[in-house]
Amino acid sequence: MKMSFSTLACPDWTMPQIINIAVDAGYDGIELRFVEGEASLWKLAAFSGTQIAATKSTLADHGLSISCMDTSCLFHSPDLKERNRWIEEGQRMSDLAAELDAPAIRVFGDTIQPGASQESTRAWIAESVHRLAEATSPKGIEVWLETHGDFCAATETARILSESGSQFAAILWDPVNSFISIDEKPTEGVRLLGAAIRHVHVKDFQRTWDGFRYVLTGEGEFPLHDVVTALREMRYNRFLSFEWEKKWHPELADASIALPHFAEWFRKTCAHD
Repeated sequence: MKMSFSTLACPDWTMPQIINIAVDAGYDGIELRFVEGEASLWKLAAFSGTQIAATKSTLADHGLSISCMDTSCLFHSPDLKERNRWIEEGQRMSDLAAELDAPAIRVFGDTIQPGASQESTRAWIAESVHRLAEATSPKGIEVWLETHGDFCAATETARILSESGSQFAAILWDPVNSFISIDEKPTEGVRLLGAAIRHVHVKDFQRTWDGFRYVLTGEGEFPLHDVVTALREMRYNRFLSFEWEKKWHPELADASIALPHFAEWFRKTCAHD
């Protein structure tokens, strides 16, 4: 397995800052989510012209790759125009993913809207994933649907993938989402999703009286070793990507602490893979 981190951990950083910590902590890749506070990365000067050429050169010089290009795309809206807007955003992000030699873009399902049903929402998501994946495939970019929201269960995500009918769509597995939301065990997630898993998010947490809080890797109650064992058994050799949600939880420790800490945990736990 290879090691990357999501820039959700350092949402306001520049690409040189992001690359520097990746190099210093010994990461293999970077999962792009926010850069300079922006989610629609194609809007940034950092990803155009001479700046993107310099970024690609620096990544290559340090043996780093872009493990995934994360979008904010949501396909749960009953409004076709809204779904089309997100498909357009996905296509723009896929252009950048192709430019940076990333394998895929990440999308969400995500939440059943008022007045909609699970069945109708599933159909909208599946259709949107199909349309986007067929549009991105000529660029060599897949669409990875994250286990998230009302469709975080492995059964639901697998069903959407099947109904999408696209060979260019796959799954970004976030076992913590499913564990917290529906108590789905990592072994069950791997059993149901199997080879459709292309990318894995990792984080740790502790339950609290009012819910839960994220903690540094290995310091919580999530069965991280079950995830690693299950992935080894299926011979998973892609990225295990640290998702430190500093963007959404500003009280969390700074990326300068959390990212090296995860890298150490990874080397101790997965180094012999």
